[in-house]
Amino acid sequence: MAIFDSTARLMNPTETRLVGDVGGTNARFALLNETDQPVHAKTYAAAEYASMADALRQYFNDLSISAPKSACIAVATRVLDDNIDFTNNEQWSFSTTALAKELQIEQLQVINDFTALALSVPHLPSEQLQQIGCGQVRPDEPMGVIGPGTGLGVSGLIPLNEAGQWRALNSEGGHCSASVHTEREMAVLSVFSRRFGHVSFERFLSGPGLVNMVNALREIDGQPEKDYQPEVVTRDGLNRSDKHCTEALNIFCALLGSYAGDLSLLLGASGGIYVGGGIVPRLGEFLTNSSFRERFEAKGRVSDELVTVPTFVILSPFPGLLGAGQRLV
Repeated sequence: MAIFDSTARLMNPTETRLVGDVGGTNARFALLNETDQPVHAKTYAAAEYASMADALRQYFNDLSISAPKSACIAVATRVLDDNIDFTNNEQWSFSTTALAKELQIEQLQVINDFTALALSVPHLPSEQLQQIGCGQVRPDEPMGVIGPGTGLGVSGLIPLNEAGQWRALNSEGGHCSASVHTEREMAVLSVFSRRFGHVSFERFLSGPGLVNMVNALREIDGQPEKDYQPEVVTRDGLNRSDKHCTEALNIFCALLGSYAGDLSLLLGASGGIYVGGGIVPRLGEFLTNSSFRERFEAKGRVSDELVTVPTFVILSPFPGLLGAGQRLV
């Protein structure tokens, strides 16, 4: 049965298992079928619902089901305790215990969205992975996961045993201090340092980071700021209609490669580095033809080690749902 099949037969409502992937803009929900694949996936705009509970009720109504017996929801924020606070959508903040009680879900788990993305990686079909550069996966070895979107998510997977079980690392790696290489990158870093103080990789490798970079480049070139949106930077950069947008995308790809190489060294990720998030899968050949892979491998005395590590772009439409499902298997 295909992943995210919308025509799959509904199971007995008392046996259903729900998975969710909730960000600041959209919430995606699905059910797990008998082979633990997400089916009946639907997306809801967060701005149209007053709360997480309201969006979940809408999903139940759309499928004409009662509350599932168990659920795992991945959220784009830190998960430290029972209270889940969304940075970009405060009205959707909730208590896990209270939400489960309100919707009569017997077992509700909430995990970080990049924990879910990491958990999906061992289960993604090969056709949903695009390899960039050379290298070969070493089975049952650590893997790294990175994904620029509204922010910069970072995680890793560590093998637990020979039975194919994995542990996903909770990480705030997007806030590591950024490092740059070229004079132009150093000039952008200088602008960022003046504006933000501490400059993390997320200041570069995110949707807002693309906007920040374009306006920093304009400032360096003596031009006034413009009111860009991330999707406009990506569009105009890809079609090369705006030189600063194209340059920002080139820096983005270069620094993404640099940080992905750092992550591989930190984790010993000979199982590969996997790039997800909302931006990179849309870059296509631009990423392939960029300095991403060159910068990934450019690690001085250990460059030969990085040459053997493969890098992949995750093309799956909803990998977070697949990963959240691994907590219910």
